[in-house]
Amino acid sequence: MSAAEWIEVRSPYDGAPVGRVPALTAAHVDEACAAAADALARRDFPQYARAEVLERAAEMLAERAEEFAVTVAREAGTPIVDARAEAARCADTFRFAAAEARTLTGEMVPMDASRSGPGRLGLTVRHPAGVVAAITPVTFPLNLVAHRLGPAIAAGCPVVLKPAELTPISAIRLVDLLVEAGLPGDWISVVTGTGPATGMPLVEHPVPAVVSFTGSVPVGRRIQRVAAGKRVLLELGSNAPVLIEPGADLSRAVAAIRRGGFAYAGQVCVSTQRVLAHRAVYPEVLALLRDAVSTLRLGDPLDECTEVGPLISGAATGRVADWLAAAREAGADVHGGERRDALLTPAVVTDPPRELDVYRREVFGPVVTVTPYAKIDDGIALANDSDHRLQAGIFTPDLAAALRAANDLRFDGVLINDVPAFRADRQPDVSDLTASRFVSVSA
Repeated sequence: MSAAEWIEVRSPYDGAPVGRVPALTAAHVDEACAAAADALARRDFPQYARAEVLERAAEMLAERAEEFAVTVAREAGTPIVDARAEAARCADTFRFAAAEARTLTGEMVPMDASRSGPGRLGLTVRHPAGVVAAITPVTFPLNLVAHRLGPAIAAGCPVVLKPAELTPISAIRLVDLLVEAGLPGDWISVVTGTGPATGMPLVEHPVPAVVSFTGSVPVGRRIQRVAAGKRVLLELGSNAPVLIEPGADLSRAVAAIRRGGFAYAGQVCVSTQRVLAHRAVYPEVLALLRDAVSTLRLGDPLDECTEVGPLISGAATGRVADWLAAAREAGADVHGGERRDALLTPAVVTDPPRELDVYRREVFGPVVTVTPYAKIDDGIALANDSDHRLQAGIFTPDLAAALRAANDLRFDGVLINDVPAFRADRQPDVSDLTASRFVSVSA
């Protein structure tokens, strides 16, 4: 593919050039989709070969982990220690996908459970759902790409990948590594460019049968509407809450929030944002959290000591700073939140009005709010008063309170005695990338 214009990729910390990628268009998306459709039609990439590619890619990535970590740190502003962890997770993602490729099977259905069934054997057989359109976010530009590519390869689905225009270099290098590991060259196409120029044309294109998107709620909902009739997989934003009940280990809770609310400068979909503390422990939680947050080390992502780097862009930094300014104007006490060149100091906002953006919306920055509640019913109601539903957490020594939270918190995941920011790379479920075909066998 050739392009008339280019996108310069720069470090969000100091503006140093990281690379450049072509600014592609809908015409390039059409070419990429045609190539993916041809690759799918050949049916010449069997399960064992897919598993071998993923296994080799995992080994190669582990060997080159430092190179990939530096790329992530430079283009995304991720502290180098965290970037190394991301590279290791990416290798694990490919290993899990390889295991899935080797064990991907259907199942036997007992037909004789029905009166009309004796003498028949029912089978489900997995086959690729089709071409996958994968649109990935600015954060975790290596492992979240692997989360799309690994399961798709395991399931036998070619991919057209649209990485975020601010962090495409890690994705391109990962695809190059897969090709070096033996992936057919036309199995994955990367279309770089903006959302309007390449992202939406990819969603609207008739070839992809599956659309996988990680990003904001408004964009995800728009994709859901535009891609009606396709299989749509969405991982959207959040303003994740955590409750702290009387009797909880406050030191443990605050240490977890220090990490879960400010790692990656708060730019994580399940980053802890709303701390809800019972009135019996609220003053101590607030004091401990302010002290803990004040010890976070800001700086150059390539510095081994850095814990909080820059936000992904100046525009993102300005938006979060504006939301904090609005909180101050509304009377909330904001501890931290000062701009230092490309950096924003971590902020703790005390009991802000519920209608403020810093409480109501996904901040996606180094900010947590702290709000008191009188009883667990009130805390759960505060947590549920949100348009976001990814994960929530609770710290409590009381089993009844933990089970109550697990039942009544309306979130996809509830963590007990941990922050909602925890996540693990498990063996991927490729069922969303395959379709069941029913086979009836007469005896």
